[in-house]
Amino acid sequence: MSASSPSSNPSGALEEHPASPCADVRAYLDHLAYERRLSLHTIRNYEIDLEDLYRWLDRQELDATHLTHKQLRAYLAELDQAQYARTTINRRLSAVKGFYRWMNATGRLDANPASPLSGPKQAARLPNVLTQKDIEALFALYPLDQAASPEQIRDAAVLELIYATGARVSEISDLLLVGVDLRQKEVKYVGKGSKERIVPMHDLACKRLMLYIEQARPALLAGKASELCFVSTRGKRYSEDAIRRMFKEALLRAGLDANLSPHALRHTFATDVLAGGADLRSVQEMLGHASLSTTQIYTHVTPERLKEIHAQAHPRG
Repeated sequence: MSASSPSSNPSGALEEHPASPCADVRAYLDHLAYERRLSLHTIRNYEIDLEDLYRWLDRQELDATHLTHKQLRAYLAELDQAQYARTTINRRLSAVKGFYRWMNATGRLDANPASPLSGPKQAARLPNVLTQKDIEALFALYPLDQAASPEQIRDAAVLELIYATGARVSEISDLLLVGVDLRQKEVKYVGKGSKERIVPMHDLACKRLMLYIEQARPALLAGKASELCFVSTRGKRYSEDAIRRMFKEALLRAGLDANLSPHALRHTFATDVLAGGADLRSVQEMLGHASLSTTQIYTHVTPERLKEIHAQAHPRG
């Protein structure tokens, strides 16, 4: 598999793949892009992980279509011996299991050799969040009452929307203009697995979006047409990579930790609304989590809220 970047369409699905080690892998990546509609970033990670597996198979002189679970376990053991992080090993295992599950489901293999495998247990990692002081420093870069360039107005709207709705970067990049309803103060996202969800917006997010849509977006499009809400300086899709670069630059200018990703804003949204009294099910809906257990990780950062609820609810509180 080549390191060259595949092109993307407005939905984020791959239009073409770099050369992959076999037709099965290319077909699987197409399945992830067109049928499961995973983000380009996620598909690239799957490609990298499967590329690593195939390099190991070449060294061992093994055939990917004639493997046993013991041989795949040997692959994982080699990663462990090489002192790969548990998160990396589990990510590789997830890619391998997904690939062989698909191979089995599509009739390319009679059995799934990866099904008995399990990865190393990981210590629960707490999500990175920004404090309210950090949030204030970040948005102080984009004062509403000062003249700004179209790019600055767009970037302020992007950051405000992520923090206001807990959106993923891929969802912001793929957001359609028709998905923004300023009158109803809500936005429609298409998340993982093409699942749609509608999330409410607060007034400040609506204000920044209106400024972007009415002033900055037409200037960036310069007469071009686009169904997408957020566009680049060339009037094309504002890509996930470009949004991540923008966020890193904003963190540096605000004097904050530049190692954070835009996902930290999504985490901050979740922890802040829980601290404000939102119930876990509602936060699950707004984040687009398939499982409530995924959302529960955010409960760790609201001990004061838990103490308050306990004091109110307990008979001896």
